Amino acid sequence: MTASLFERYRVVDIDTHVTEPADVWTERIAAKWGEQVPHVKNVNGADLWFIGDKPVGMPGAYSAAGHTGSFPDMRKTYADIPPAMYDAKARLAFMDEEKIFANVLYPNVGGFGAGGFLRIREPELVLECVRAYNDWLFEWCGADRRRLVPVMATPFWDVPAAVREIDRCARLGYQAVLFCNQPQDHGQPALRDPHWDPIWAAAQAAGMSVSFHVGGGDLGGQAMDSSHIGIKANFARISTLAFLDNGRCLADLILSGIPHRFPRLPLVSVESGVGWIPFVLEALDWQWKNNGVTQEHPEWDLLPSEYFERQIFASFWFEEDGVAKALELYPDNILFETDYPHPTCQAPGPASAGTHPKVYAERALAGVPEPVIAKVLQDTGLRLYRLG
Repeated sequence: MTASLFERYRVVDIDTHVTEPADVWTERIAAKWGEQVPHVKNVNGADLWFIGDKPVGMPGAYSAAGHTGSFPDMRKTYADIPPAMYDAKARLAFMDEEKIFANVLYPNVGGFGAGGFLRIREPELVLECVRAYNDWLFEWCGADRRRLVPVMATPFWDVPAAVREIDRCARLGYQAVLFCNQPQDHGQPALRDPHWDPIWAAAQAAGMSVSFHVGGGDLGGQAMDSSHIGIKANFARISTLAFLDNGRCLADLILSGIPHRFPRLPLVSVESGVGWIPFVLEALDWQWKNNGVTQEHPEWDLLPSEYFERQIFASFWFEEDGVAKALELYPDNILFETDYPHPTCQAPGPASAGTHPKVYAERALAGVPEPVIAKVLQDTGLRLYRLG
């Protein structure tokens, strides 16, 4: 009997999240800041994250894998959350059970682009919180640095501080930088602005990749307005539109010349899916040629699709119809993820479940040439994150 894909390959899951324990910041930040430091309180039977007197998140909302309910039905307290979501040794045991070699790890409390830290109004404390998170995550991954890959949070709102933090984290041993995919939502210049060049230069010099995780923009306000359609329908709406935001992110990156100016900088679109990649790149190539972009920028010597092929990556975890074309066109640029343990993840359950990662991968990659499967599940992730 042929071994399963997860048995044949060292699977690199390039997008997972860690449910931050309640003491991440309170154990590392000076007591003088009091309740401005992110902390957890139990309110009406539910554990909530607070900054000052304002709730800013719920650990159970980030920890949905295996839960039988769906948003807004969530686990209420840390006692309800499986240890694999917040404890490194338990995560490794879970990975062994699931036959997953490595997890690349993203945050929750600080936001998917680190913009959540801006809810803290004291600039000095904001930077302390970012550094404390990066120190904690690196320690957490010390349980097995071959298999747990930390992605550093970046204080993008302060470019000199961001450069210093990239340099500091590179010295620690970080391989990847998390950057906000929609910085304009936080009152900052758009990605296409040269304002960000010192950050790209620092990451390239350190040999680090830069990740653009969906949901880095403003998910509050109108985005969370569920009037007329209901809470569950709105959750589905904002989740889907967040994926498409990375199409705009990709266009900004390429059409600002970032890949041209920083040719050794890997850029990763995370939790965005890949079915839209062929269309967006075909559209960018068409508009590039049809509108004579090289007349304006003769120094840009590649087409958008060629810049993508050289140094940009994207990941998938639920698609079936759109994966084959993306793999046909860009077999070296497509990565696998599970989004564990988020509400949109491939929720681990019985191996017979159609959404179980092992079962899904067999179905989605059926008919794909074996060398391409090896790249998607193993080789590209091992190379990108230098896992050997």
